[in-house]
Amino acid sequence: MEVQFFDKKIEEFIDHLDNIVNPKVFRVIALLEEFGPSLGMPQSKKIGQRLFELRILGKQHIRIIYTFHRDSAILLHGFIKKSEKIPLKEICLAKAKLSVLDRR
Repeated sequence: MEVQFFDKKIEEFIDHLDNIVNPKVFRVIALLEEFGPSLGMPQSKKIGQRLFELRILGKQHIRIIYTFHRDSAILLHGFIKKSEKIPLKEICLAKAKLSVLDRR
């Protein structure tokens, strides 16, 4: 399955992660390419209607929110998770990008 970046912001987020976390992120993205919708815990989790999170664990817990659109996985938004729950702000940003994607 093809994995695409929604915009430059998600690319820049991943590029600016430290040298220890960055390879872990690309390893999980490669798993998403290989397994697509069947990728499950601990690497991926459904968080809402049409929204999933890639889970990268370590010193910093990285989350990348993605969706499936036209036979591709689209990485919408990334952030460093600092609390138990995903902040509503992060979900709202991903939902806004998803609605833009649906209008394309």
